[in-house]
Parts: sequence; C-alpha cells; structure tokens
Amino acid sequence: MTEITFDALCIGNAICDVFAHVEEDFLVRENLVKGSMRLIDTAEAIRLYDKMGQTVRVSGGSAGNTAAGIASLGGKPAYFGKVARDELGDSYAHDMKGTGVHFGTPRLVDGTPTARSMILITPDGERTMNTYLGACVELGPADIDPAVVAASAITYMEGYLWDPPAAKDAFLRAARIAHDNGRQVGLTLSDSFCVDRYRSEFHGLLRDGVVDVMFANEHELKALFETADLDTAIHAARQICSLTALTMGEKGAMAITRDETRHVAAQTVTEVVDLTGAGDLFASGFLFGLARDYDLGTAAELGCLCAASVISHVGARPERALKGIAAQAGFEL
Repeated sequence: MTEITFDALCIGNAICDVFAHVEEDFLVRENLVKGSMRLIDTAEAIRLYDKMGQTVRVSGGSAGNTAAGIASLGGKPAYFGKVARDELGDSYAHDMKGTGVHFGTPRLVDGTPTARSMILITPDGERTMNTYLGACVELGPADIDPAVVAASAITYMEGYLWDPPAAKDAFLRAARIAHDNGRQVGLTLSDSFCVDRYRSEFHGLLRDGVVDVMFANEHELKALFETADLDTAIHAARQICSLTALTMGEKGAMAITRDETRHVAAQTVTEVVDLTGAGDLFASGFLFGLARDYDLGTAAELGCLCAASVISHVGARPERALKGIAAQAGFEL
C-alpha cells in the first residue's frame, strides 16, 4: 500500500479573492448594490478588474481555505483546484505553495480566466462582492492525480463540486481511488442551497458508502433531512453516515457516529469580527485530528479552536500560525 504523505487532500473551487478599497461613488458609477453578491461573466470580470485600481489578492475557495488551515497547524495538505495560466492563476499557485500546501493541478490554457471574487470595500467596511467562476468549474477527472489521492489519509471535497458535471466525475474518481487504497473520503455540504439542489444525490453518496465523513452546520444538516428539528436530523445522520462533524456556532460542535455523540464547547472569542471561513477552518482542525488518530472529541475541540481563531479577524485564512495557538491551548500536535 502507498505510504501516507499528506494528512488530507482537499478538492474544490479555486477562487482568487481580490480586495480593493473604493469610495461610494465607485459603486454608483458601476451601478452596483452595496453589500450585494452577484455572479458575473467573463467580459464583466475583466472589465471590472481593470477598473479596481490597487488590489490585494489572496487565494481562496472553501477547500483551499481548509488546506491552508491544515498547513498552518503544521500538517501536510494537498489541494486540487483549477486555475488558468494567467496572472491571477500565478498568484493563486504562489500563495497556496507559500502556505505549505502541495498544489500541482494542471493549468487551464483555453483562454478562460482564473476564477475570482472581486470584493469592493467602502469606507464604512461594507463588502460588495462580484464573483466570476471562470476556470475553477473546468476541474475534471484528468485533474485527479491518483498518486496524491493514494498518499492522502483523507480526501475531502466540497459539495459545490456537484454543480459542474466534470467536477462531479472528478469527485467520484477521487473517491474510488481513495477507497481502493484504504483511505477515507470526506464531504462538506457547503451550504443549504447546495443541499436543496442535490439532496437525493448526497443521500446516495452517504448511503452507498462513497462518503465516510460528512461535514455540516445545523442549517445544512436540517436541509439534508428536511426537518426543522436538529435532534431528528442528528438521528438521521447517525443512520446513514459513519461519522458526521456538525458545527453549531456558539453552541460548539458534535462528532456523531453510529454508536455515540461527542459534544464539545465552542472556544471563547473576545470579539467576532468576520464569520467567513469558520466552517472551513473547523474542517482543518478536525481533518488534522482524524489524520493524526486523535479521539473524536479532541479532533472536534481542535476544529473549534481553528474556527475561533479565524473569526477573530477579517479574512478566511489564518493570520497567525495555528500550530502555535494550538500549543498554547494545550494541544500536542
């Protein structure tokens, strides 16, 4: 059997976050609704990017954030995500590798630009988001490197991959390779709207054992089982999935198996600044714990610690090394 090299392989939409500070009149001139989020096409993405002026670029995407969090803990993550052979693609790859993430997905060369979320920040701190999916939805089975999958303790994928047909096939190929090598497969439900689109298919993935570990928040789990009662959803999850990692905000988190439920408290946060990335970074800690054979309660506690750290500042990536924060909290990594 292939030796384990990576704690986790994270697969998802590779989106470059592009931040720019603008005045209110910029939004007016561009006919943008302050505080909104819209999907845009290639032409609008290029046009708006050219007008943004000075920018700060950070590699993003849910699974990418999770991979960066694992690296910040001192782990060894890998990442599959599609970017183009362009300036933003160069920036994304450089950023991911700079955080310590193994990232070697072949670039897209057909002219479709790298995906980007252009985030315009006005003086009052409000964010207006313009998202172009671009190259990231072109991820396909050919981008799945069997050697990396086989060398990863856990392969973790976004529910959003279920939108483009090619990415769905890539998901299934990665899962087959992982299981053929005795590895685990994880799925994050991504959001309740994603669940609504693919509820029956997600049920099938869990029922058929394609997914071993499910990540969800309260809203997503209730949506999956079409109930307003969390206890009912937890009971249903226990029947269909061998392990569910459930996040509940200030109420902490649960690790749910067929035989037991481990509930851990949320970490104390002095000030909640930005909830972006909380679920992604919880997954970082939990996956790290699973890969290193922590008991489920400790893995969930580490996930809560990572989530608490990221929501205490702006942005979905760690500002300080999580390894140091975890050590101060008493974790032996």
